[in-house]
Amino acid sequence: MAHSICVAWLLLLVVIVMSDMTNGGVQGPIEGYNSLDEMMTTTASGSQSQQAMMLPTAPTVGYTHPKWMEPYFDPSTPRNVTALMGKSAYLSCRVRNLANKTVSWIRHRDIHILTVGSYTYTSDQRFQATHHQDTDDWTLQIKWAQKRDAGMYECQISTQPVRSYFVRLNVVVPTATILGGPDLHVDKGSTINLTCTVKFSPEPPAYIFWYHHEEVINYDSSRGGVSVITEKGDVTTSFLLIQNADLADSGKYSCAPSNADVASVRVHVLNGKYKPTTPTCPKHSTSNTLTP
Repeated sequence: MAHSICVAWLLLLVVIVMSDMTNGGVQGPIEGYNSLDEMMTTTASGSQSQQAMMLPTAPTVGYTHPKWMEPYFDPSTPRNVTALMGKSAYLSCRVRNLANKTVSWIRHRDIHILTVGSYTYTSDQRFQATHHQDTDDWTLQIKWAQKRDAGMYECQISTQPVRSYFVRLNVVVPTATILGGPDLHVDKGSTINLTCTVKFSPEPPAYIFWYHHEEVINYDSSRGGVSVITEKGDVTTSFLLIQNADLADSGKYSCAPSNADVASVRVHVLNGKYKPTTPTCPKHSTSNTLTP
C-alpha cells in the first residue's frame, strides 16, 4: 500500500515537471504581449516605423534642376570654319547634357531657321543637320558651298532663356596669282620665266591658258622657244618659259585657269641690264666739337 502511494506521487511529480518544460518555464503570457507571434509582429512593425522615420521625406516644393546638369556647349568646338567653294562645309556644335532639349541652326544673314533637331526647315536642300550621339555633335552640312553662304551661323539650345553658340563660315574662292608681279624686268636675250599658282580650288583646273596682249599664246608659233609646264595638285602651278627674250616680248601677260579669275603681270624687256634705282641718303657731316 505504501509502495503504491509512493509510485503515485512520483508519477504526479513527473507530470508537473513535464508541464513546466512544455511551457518553456514561462508562467503565463509574456508581459505586454498576448503571444510570442504578437511580440514578433509588433516588434517588426515598430522597426519599420523607426526606419521610416529615419528615411528622408520627399520635398513638398517643385524640383529644381541642378545647374551642373543643364545643357552646355563644349567650348573646344571651332568658332571659325573655312570651306572651299563647290565643296561641302561642316559646322559643328557639341552640346553636353542635352536631355530633352532640342538643337537648332540659324543663319544670321536673314535670321532663317535652317534646322531643328534632325529636321530641315528650308527649301534649300543643300542644308542638312546630322547628329552624332557618341560625340554629342550636331553638325550642319552645307553641300556645294557658295560664296553667299559665308557669314555667321548660330547653334541654339531650346532652354529658357535660349543658349547660343556662334560659328563663322568662310568660303574661299579659287585664286590665280602670278609670282613677282605686278611688274617684271628682264634683259634682252634672257629667258622670261612666269609662274602662275592656283590655290583654294576643290579640284585642279581642267586647263590654264596664257595670254600676251589679250591673245592666246601659241606654243607652236614660228617664233619658237615658247613652252609651258603645268603641275597639278592641291596648289596647281603653271610655268611659262620664253627663251631669248626680245623687245617685242614686252607687255601684259595673263594666266587664265578654267576655274579661277584671270591673273596678270606686265613684263619689261630691257636692252641692257636692269638696275633698279635705290634712294640715296643725304650725307651728314659729323663733328667732334661739343657746344654748350
